[in-house]
Amino acid sequence: MHMADALLSPAVGGTLWAVSAAGIAYCARKVRDDLDERKVPLMGVLGAFLFAAQMINFSIPGTGSSGHLGGGLLLAILLGPHAAFLTVASVLVVQALFFADGGLLALGCNIFNLGFLPAFVAYPLVYRRIAGARPGPLRLSVATIVAAVVGLQLGAFGVVVETVASGISSLPFSTFVLFMQPVHLAIGIVEGFVTAAIVAFVHRARPELLDALPASAGARPLRALLLAFLAAAAVTGGVLSWFASKNPDGLEWSIARVTGADALPAPEQGVHAALAALQERIAVLPDYAFRKSAEAASIATGDEAGDDQESRLGSSVSGIVGGSVALVLAFLIGFLLKWRVRAASGGGGSRR
Repeated sequence: MHMADALLSPAVGGTLWAVSAAGIAYCARKVRDDLDERKVPLMGVLGAFLFAAQMINFSIPGTGSSGHLGGGLLLAILLGPHAAFLTVASVLVVQALFFADGGLLALGCNIFNLGFLPAFVAYPLVYRRIAGARPGPLRLSVATIVAAVVGLQLGAFGVVVETVASGISSLPFSTFVLFMQPVHLAIGIVEGFVTAAIVAFVHRARPELLDALPASAGARPLRALLLAFLAAAAVTGGVLSWFASKNPDGLEWSIARVTGADALPAPEQGVHAALAALQERIAVLPDYAFRKSAEAASIATGDEAGDDQESRLGSSVSGIVGGSVALVLAFLIGFLLKWRVRAASGGGGSRR
């Protein structure tokens, strides 16, 4: 559901940039003041895990489309909404800058749709209300699934509103929304069940991370949980990414159904062209593959086996490199914010 710049006007893209930047500044203050220091390493590891998970597009049966996890709700449940928003934002920045996944003009919209809506709407208004203070396993799963579906539906609706408000595409609101919402309902259901399984695992291993029980109730040390997520990130990004669906994602599929074209062309001059040229220069592994003059070489050689092997290698390298960068960035954000508190208090530790 990463938006491309071709869907957005500079006015709408710039406005959502400002909104997301304000959200980042606000969340940074809240994390600095309130985040439990034990969750700082978890921010980094979950950043790596989210990066890897978003590489895995799964097919939606009967549609010819695919989807991937958004992850905003999962992070809000495990980290709290403020740290979750910063972690999602860091992952999306890494994807846009290093892998050209999502446009630079659209970065503010993507952060808002994939970060703000699940963390500050679906999490407090749906998940917390259904789960309550001390949820049992069944109630916890129901709350997670419902909130994941709501969060993804809100994100898909946000894409429609931002696109139509931009007025630079031919996508009509009513038709676009009629394709976007049902396909993202299916994606949201899958995300809900995957998120519920992960939350159930964490609830058994370290229930205090969900504010369910005191810290002493955790069945496994936090280090074991961190290593589990790190291993899952490495396997997902390094190996499972080979088997990601090649079908267009829910957004691309919806655009194709409305317009008959696989993608909308971006303006060839002005802000769109300048940002596209910048992104092309700085992306190290565009589209999670090696940069190459490649399609021509591939056609010339006809070596499909070699091309497939190179594609898999590019996916693996992208998964490992991207996950590592996301891990370091998210961890540094949390560490530096909490370090400022310790420095200001003379090394006396967290305010909590």
